[in-house]
Amino acid sequence: MDELKILAAEQRCELTAARQVDSDFDFAFQLQLQEAIAVSLSLQPSTSTSAPTPSPQPTLPQPDDGILKFTDVQSSELLQLEREIDDRKFSELEFRKMRDDLQRRIHDHHVAQEILRMPEDEWQNNGDNFELPFGEGTSKSEEKEPFRVYFKGLVEDFEAKAFFGGIGVAICDSRDELLFEMRKPFYGSAMSRQCIEFKALIEGLNAAMALDLKRVVFFCDYFPTFQFVTGRWSAKQRKVAALRNQVALLQKKFSFCQPSLVARNEIKFAFKLAREAMTTQIKKVAESAASVNVYETCAICFEDTNIGQIFSVDDCRHRYCVSCMKQHVEVKLLHGTVPKCPHADCNSDLKLDSCSNFLTPKLIDIMKQRIKEASIPVTEKVYCPYPKCSALTSKSEVLEYTKGSFLGAERLERLGIRKCTKCNGLFCVNCKVPWHYGISCNEYRRRNPNPPEDVKLKTLAATNLWRQCVKCNHMIELAAGCYHMTCRCGYEFCYTCGAPWKDKKATCSCKLWDEDYILDSDDEVDDDEDDDYDTDFDDYYELL
Repeated sequence: MDELKILAAEQRCELTAARQVDSDFDFAFQLQLQEAIAVSLSLQPSTSTSAPTPSPQPTLPQPDDGILKFTDVQSSELLQLEREIDDRKFSELEFRKMRDDLQRRIHDHHVAQEILRMPEDEWQNNGDNFELPFGEGTSKSEEKEPFRVYFKGLVEDFEAKAFFGGIGVAICDSRDELLFEMRKPFYGSAMSRQCIEFKALIEGLNAAMALDLKRVVFFCDYFPTFQFVTGRWSAKQRKVAALRNQVALLQKKFSFCQPSLVARNEIKFAFKLAREAMTTQIKKVAESAASVNVYETCAICFEDTNIGQIFSVDDCRHRYCVSCMKQHVEVKLLHGTVPKCPHADCNSDLKLDSCSNFLTPKLIDIMKQRIKEASIPVTEKVYCPYPKCSALTSKSEVLEYTKGSFLGAERLERLGIRKCTKCNGLFCVNCKVPWHYGISCNEYRRRNPNPPEDVKLKTLAATNLWRQCVKCNHMIELAAGCYHMTCRCGYEFCYTCGAPWKDKKATCSCKLWDEDYILDSDDEVDDDEDDDYDTDFDDYYELL
């Protein structure tokens, strides 16, 4: 880089000298031409006795403007090249400083952990002599917990057929402390949302590589991007396929690199950076239009949205744009939880009536199911044992329904017979099987100590490394990510040993990350790469 800068400076000096020499030669030529014209005029004979009229001085030819323009342009380009080299050297220096600072912070964190693990008596005896200099082992060792890469790509099409885009990247450590941020405007021809998201991801992974990070998790809020990078969908458009392949090559350069699908409010910092990058290129809509239409800035995507497209949470009155709320609800339903207000530390539940305006019918049914599951205590939940039904009810609800259908309800209650509120099938609430006619519950359990369905489920769970929640008995499969599991009932536990998590902290000493143990689904979805986000989610729910 230094040699290139020296070469550019020498060429610029040579160009300036050559221009000066050319100017001197041109000046000498002009003088010689002027003298030749003067001598030629003095040798001509006079044709009149009157005083000769002095001849006008000849006009000297001017230097070639084309040459001057060429030398000016070339000199300007060389000067710009020198500036770009200086800027690149400065950027590399800043990255080196950031990388050294990051290594030092990792080192300090490791030292603090070792001090916390040291027994109290050992610290009392050897604490004054304990030291772990930076650069000796821990500072250069590979980090145990992965760093977090948040990225966002935005693109907008305006009335003048102009496309503007912005890219935002934020890299944090495992405790979500910001290490690096980048905002970059995007110039070019028309680009789809999928492409700009991939470009933002590529910028984020390149920045992580420049910081010499070995283990990263990148967070996607856009569902198609997550499906492409996990291999569940195959890209049919050449541009999307090329960007996907570029991401795959970058992933191989890390010792650990996994995606994670999250709600949009969890990456709002990257949203802000991308929005700031895009607003550096464009102006806001005319103030006259703003005076007619009232706009409000969404706290997640930082976009000025018409107040008619702003969603207000019923209980807490926090306000976000409909697009962000729709994506937030979809992701939470996909994760098996009841959607709540995305505002930090706000536990207000989202009401079905309010959300039904922007959800598809299938998502409305799923949300009804999630709300019903959350409203019934774990000990009161009853599922219909018939495979074609599996309706969820509470013990009290199914008992009242049964009493209204039969006479002698007290005897039926003692026997444990119940009637499903959906399919009207009879089943035993004690044995959780279709009703066993003619025999008691004790006799049925004696004859069927290991029901075939339970044996099949346990065998399938052991084969696929599933885990069962000790609180609600739901089976959980780890698709990708860490071993910190959160069941749909809210219970948090370790996927390896089943120990509970308390206050977002593990109560066991198992590893949090182990890439060899993580399972990824190889299922592929036949996708026509339509940008309809609702259809994408519906297809994925059908798979689940």
